[in-house]
Amino acid sequence: MPEYLKRPEAQPPEIAESVRTTVSEILLSVEREGLAAVRRYSEKLDDWNPPSFRVSDAQIDHAATQIDDTLRGHIEFSQAQVRGFAQLQRDALVDFERETLPGVTLGQKQIPVANVGSYSPGGRYPMLASSIMTVAVPKVAGVPRVVAIAPPRQGGGIHPPQLFAMATSGADEIWCIGGVQGLAALAFGIEGLDPVDLLVGAGNQFVAEAKRQLFGVVGIDLLAGPTEILILADDSTDPDLLAVDLLGQAEHGANSPTWLATTSRGLAEATIQAVEARLETWPTAEVAGQAWRERGVVMLCADDEEMVRVSDQYAPEHLEVQTEDPDWFLQRLANYGSLFLGQEATVAYGDKGVGTNHVLPTERAARYTGGLWAGKFLKTVTYQRLTEEGTRQVAPSIAAICDAELMLGHAVTARHRLERLGAAV
Repeated sequence: MPEYLKRPEAQPPEIAESVRTTVSEILLSVEREGLAAVRRYSEKLDDWNPPSFRVSDAQIDHAATQIDDTLRGHIEFSQAQVRGFAQLQRDALVDFERETLPGVTLGQKQIPVANVGSYSPGGRYPMLASSIMTVAVPKVAGVPRVVAIAPPRQGGGIHPPQLFAMATSGADEIWCIGGVQGLAALAFGIEGLDPVDLLVGAGNQFVAEAKRQLFGVVGIDLLAGPTEILILADDSTDPDLLAVDLLGQAEHGANSPTWLATTSRGLAEATIQAVEARLETWPTAEVAGQAWRERGVVMLCADDEEMVRVSDQYAPEHLEVQTEDPDWFLQRLANYGSLFLGQEATVAYGDKGVGTNHVLPTERAARYTGGLWAGKFLKTVTYQRLTEEGTRQVAPSIAAICDAELMLGHAVTARHRLERLGAAV
């Protein structure tokens, strides 16, 4: 067991019953009342009730005029990286057809989801990168219709750079509706907005709870809680670099866990000191400092093998490996959302546009799922084609299994085909 040099001061909060109740009420109201309920909650929660929630071409064009050429180039860079990596993923998913037995042909096809709803957070931080990753990736996957939504910011509609990122990433429709009422509009449809089949994108606890309750009505990418970082480090690492990466992720929110596991006591103690020193001038110290105090953990491990065991148990959303031999860990680690190898790889790169996606599993969900990727927007479906010889090959075994399951009607469907061929049954 690791030795804890710093433990969290607060336990992770559970979802309050009030959150579940509020979300349920909003979803039910939008399902029953449609646009009227969206207007009511939008005005109440976001002070936003425009003539139309759909963003017009003129509004998109106006947002584009507010983006300087430098930022425009950086957004285009991020889009190119995300699209490029998504295309590599898409190319790895193939259709095929094979004759597996004489007269038995099996195959699979990759069919894009028809309608995807992309939610981009816009509360404390208007997330341009989310707009890119949840719009550009489904378009690369071949989704015909991607509907992008984001909340209004300070009563002025979608943050212009965020709106520009949505539009240039390929959104087919853009709507300015926040939070639960926005997800409900996507799932159930409202006047002028046809419902979608799949909801993707991160958000606060209300957004996460809305996705949980809507699952089944629509598909979802995953349930994402507060963002997490775990860093594995040895004494080859600069403690100030560790401090910067821990605090960089902690600025997401006061409930964001920040974890460090190391084989060096000296590095652990130096990193704690470096974090405290950095907080004196950190630009988001109010939020990041609280996250560090309440959810920060520093663990001393006996060796590299124990660091791997600890990491796989934590199953973190973001996992940085800052050690002498990161590839040793690459071969052994199993549970993480996204992996950052070496001192030059940092979570911010993956979050904002190196190419991989930042919609990732949290709260140990990396034990059983990865993050958002091109394949999430594709349905891998199968088909079969049999000749008479194929029936002779498979029907006897199928009929016997049906008999054993007491599904005698199923058995008849197999044996009848043999009888039609004059074969012994």
